[in-house]
Amino acid sequence: MESRPPLPPFSLQTAAQKVRLAEDGWNSRDPTRVALAYTEDTRWRNRAEFPVGRAAAQQFLERKWARELDYRLIKELWAFSSHRIAVRFAYEWHDTAGQWCRSYGNENWEFNDAGLMAVRHASINDLPIAASDRVFFWPLGRRPDDHPGLSELGL
Repeated sequence: MESRPPLPPFSLQTAAQKVRLAEDGWNSRDPTRVALAYTEDTRWRNRAEFPVGRAAAQQFLERKWARELDYRLIKELWAFSSHRIAVRFAYEWHDTAGQWCRSYGNENWEFNDAGLMAVRHASINDLPIAASDRVFFWPLGRRPDDHPGLSELGL
């Protein structure tokens, strides 16, 4: 069986680690790599889309990162229990016309015993912003450890 540590049941430390690993994966913008963190039969709600299965999640991510360019994401642990984690997040991106947006949201995650995400519910709102209002400036990829998080940025 596939395994994706840290494994549930979560502690404060392992839940925070799981959130950072998810952030790092999504900041890679590699749909194949990211999809491996989910169960084969994962169920998602992302805005008005409801992908079911790892392959559908991967296809969703391919479409997402084809339209959300220069994507940079920060996730923050909100709450956790044995097999569940709640996060809040913000990410910045622009479309092909150059319009920047900051997307804000919350996610609820449920994991199987092997640490793979079986359920993901995401609620997201987009706010068009001027390029001068951006606050996520690290090079594409993993957010540097010394970059402020959401709370430090007042988001």
